[in-house]
Parts: sequence; C-alpha cells; structure tokens
Amino acid sequence: MAEVRAEMVANVWKILVAEGDSIAEGDALVILESMKMEIPVLAEDEGVISQLKVAEGDVIQEGDLIAVIE
Repeated sequence: MAEVRAEMVANVWKILVAEGDSIAEGDALVILESMKMEIPVLAEDEGVISQLKVAEGDVIQEGDLIAVIE
C-alpha cells in the first residue's frame, strides 16, 4: 500500500483516475493548480487506486492524503 500526499497547498484542478483504476509508476493521478501553474501528481508505485480522497475544486494543504494505491 502506498499513500499519495500533497507536496504543497493547491487547488485540485482535475482528477485523472478513479477508484479501481490500475495505474503504472509515473502515471498522472491528479493535476493541482497553484499560482496559475498546473502541477501533475504522479504515482510513485504501480497498483490499483483503492481510495481517492479529493474532489475537483478541493483546496488541499501540504501533507493531505490524495489517494491510496494498493
């Protein structure tokens, strides 16, 4: 199991995966927006998205849980 956490305060601009999706290392999971920049959040492990903890439009803080990969 791997947890994907936010590295900065940002808005969740777009969600690219859903719970149950199989992903590979390096796949973009969500795109964050901060200071008019789009920042992709990439998977550091392959597996299946077991939990998605954010929604488009959410404001997240550094360290917030974005997703869980199993």
